[in-house]
Amino acid sequence: MAIRKPQKAVEKTGARYEELLAALDTQNSVPAPGTIVKGKVTGKRGNEVLVDIGCKSAGSVPASEFESIDTVNVGDEFDVLLIDLEGENGMVVVSKRQADEKLRWEAILARYKEGDTVTGVIKSKVRGGMIVAVDGVDAFLPGSQVDVNPSRDLDVYLTGDPQQFKIIKISDERRNIIVSRRELLEALMSEKKRDLLATLAKGQIRRGKVKNITDFGAFVDLDGMDGLLHITDMSWGRIKHPSELLKVGDVIDVMILDVDLERERVSLGLKQAQTNPWEDIEARYPVGSRLHGKVVNLAPYGAFVEIEPGIEGLVHVSEFSWTKRIARASDVLSIGDEVDVVVLNIDSENQKIALGIRQTEANPWDTVQDRYPVGSRITGKVRNFTTYGAFVEMEEGIDGMIHVSDMSWTRKVNHPSEVLQKGQMVEAVVLEIDARNQRISLGLKQAQTDPWSAIASTYKIGQIVKGKVSKIASFGAFVELEDGVDGLVHISQISDQRIEKVRDALHIGQEVEARIVKIDRDERRIGLSIKAVDMDEGEVARLSAESDTPSVTSAPLGSFANAFEEAFASSEEWQPGR
Repeated sequence: MAIRKPQKAVEKTGARYEELLAALDTQNSVPAPGTIVKGKVTGKRGNEVLVDIGCKSAGSVPASEFESIDTVNVGDEFDVLLIDLEGENGMVVVSKRQADEKLRWEAILARYKEGDTVTGVIKSKVRGGMIVAVDGVDAFLPGSQVDVNPSRDLDVYLTGDPQQFKIIKISDERRNIIVSRRELLEALMSEKKRDLLATLAKGQIRRGKVKNITDFGAFVDLDGMDGLLHITDMSWGRIKHPSELLKVGDVIDVMILDVDLERERVSLGLKQAQTNPWEDIEARYPVGSRLHGKVVNLAPYGAFVEIEPGIEGLVHVSEFSWTKRIARASDVLSIGDEVDVVVLNIDSENQKIALGIRQTEANPWDTVQDRYPVGSRITGKVRNFTTYGAFVEMEEGIDGMIHVSDMSWTRKVNHPSEVLQKGQMVEAVVLEIDARNQRISLGLKQAQTDPWSAIASTYKIGQIVKGKVSKIASFGAFVELEDGVDGLVHISQISDQRIEKVRDALHIGQEVEARIVKIDRDERRIGLSIKAVDMDEGEVARLSAESDTPSVTSAPLGSFANAFEEAFASSEEWQPGR
């Protein structure tokens, strides 16, 4: 009988046990506990199989250690592990299961070492990983070693199919084996990656599967390694996020844009694998052609309109309307709106198209001279003021401007608010039209009768008139007469007494009586004298005549000529005729 030497002695106490050991040592024919020996089936008793291992008494193997006790027959031989020479019932204690496990473990140790590749079957899940059956021995597969990427669902690996694993640790003392599936997959992928890199070249078209999507692009599996498809290389048109065009699992054809062998990186292009729609853009969309498109993006300065997939043009805010001033594109359009546009310019090299919306309609400025000929009267609403004039809306989108110099025949207007109010309806005359620069000049005073045209029949030298002080200056006071005509009372003509300041004698709104002592129709000026009211007409006539004679330097009224010439020359505020 073949006998295996025990690896570990079994410690027992008691006289009977010592006697048996002594007998064994004497006979040198019975194995020691812990030894694997051959056992021969001598019979069955209940749920146990009796075996003879060459000892004084028979051994007993539980029926649970056999697949089926019915297949066990008297005379069958198999290996068993001697556990104890005497059990509780006085029989030898042996185990077929433990013998099988010990033999399988010893076979594993003899066949494999750490780093070897083994074939096994994943049989179950346990805490922290999975159990793999390798040549009848259970090995532990940590969860981190199951696959290249972490997996939350380990059930998908319970296929029952044989797979290869790498032994990363063997513990003989604990009879424990730790294996890795990931390390083999990574090594296989690395080899496959090197082989693939050796065959890749710029310009090739390759088929791949979308593996992952990020904000900046997508990673595409080329069956051996991942390549990066940047968002700018996905479409000839505009996309905000890769998910607008792709989803995980999509199979796509991509072009190899760049291969970095040293860093093992590949750049991919999806749009490059398709026909470039910009190649014959001028032929398909000549300047001036009218198109229909959809607004795909808005910026403060304009709207981007897609006229075909991958082709977008910009409508600048200045090209939205002929007559309206558009501040922001979003004030007029929304993303998704469909609009008609006209091609204004094409820059195929830089892939830019300038589009216009207003060009789809007639330009009202082209016919403005027909609707508003020079000299015609219009009625409009005061829409806005500037420091130099007022804008009047003649029709929707068409404004004319009344300059301050064209607001009054009789007075200088410093600001349009002195004469007009916003929202006021006014009648004006068209003075000039510049359709090219979209400008119309209007006249407010031209729509009224010029009071100076009848001044000769209304006012005469020496005439006493009444009026109201409308303005005070350092050199005198302006008095508004009938029809809005202003006359000037020089400071020297206010009183017989010396006046230091005009405001000491007069105030705005004060009604006064004065005598006309000078009329200058060419310059549209009237000279008044308050202190001359009490003079008789003969004296006033004589003084007025003297005022027209340059040689007169000292007149009783303080020289009308010198006084008014000085006042008129220094008064930039009184230019009623301009």
